[in-house]
Amino acid sequence: MRILLVEDQPDAAQVLAKGLREQSYAVDIALDGEAALYQTSINDYDLILLDVMLPRRNGIEVCQSLRADGSAVPILMLTARDAIHDRVRGLDAGADDYLIKPFDFHELLARMRALLRRGPELQPEAMHVADLVIDTRSRGVWRSNRPIQLTAKEYALLDYLARHVDQVVGRAEIAEHVWDEAFDPFSNLIEVYIQRLRRKVDEGHSLKLLRTLRGEGYTLLRGAARQCLAHYACD
Repeated sequence: MRILLVEDQPDAAQVLAKGLREQSYAVDIALDGEAALYQTSINDYDLILLDVMLPRRNGIEVCQSLRADGSAVPILMLTARDAIHDRVRGLDAGADDYLIKPFDFHELLARMRALLRRGPELQPEAMHVADLVIDTRSRGVWRSNRPIQLTAKEYALLDYLARHVDQVVGRAEIAEHVWDEAFDPFSNLIEVYIQRLRRKVDEGHSLKLLRTLRGEGYTLLRGAARQCLAHYACD
């Protein structure tokens, strides 16, 4: 899941972004309203955390502009102003939810999960691929009822592949949704993480779920879908 965090205080933005990355989210930061609109024009985001008090177009104006352009991305507004009319303005501008600063980080995560479940596609609480189970709330992963320990980024990659099960997902798409804007497109980082996942998910199992399709990308396959990709060269 890729998040845009719009916060004009650099230190606060970095602290919050660090916490979100530790929860497997890819996070881009914009420090003002104009930067936020630019970022949304060149990137696709699953959710926007939008501070109200921003330089160069405030959060209300940013929200109105995004909705006027037809964007349906979930928007969670963050503000130190707790007056009722401020919250009403934000919601009327098109925000999906509102959180008053200072807030508890766990409440923020819960509200984010709720908004992501309400997104264009309903986000399931658990995903099943053959005998692989992914709990999207606890971020726990099991195969054949045995827990698999994953790092935050390994989980984010597996989560994205599972949400596109039986589909071929290209390298560029993974970079766009699992990594943030600092990702080096010339690195072999995606391949490294795919290999790590393959060892953790498939090693010791006769049914291999994670496949590399040479020249195309990667896929997490249910057993019944394997014949559909028979024309690809698979590893």
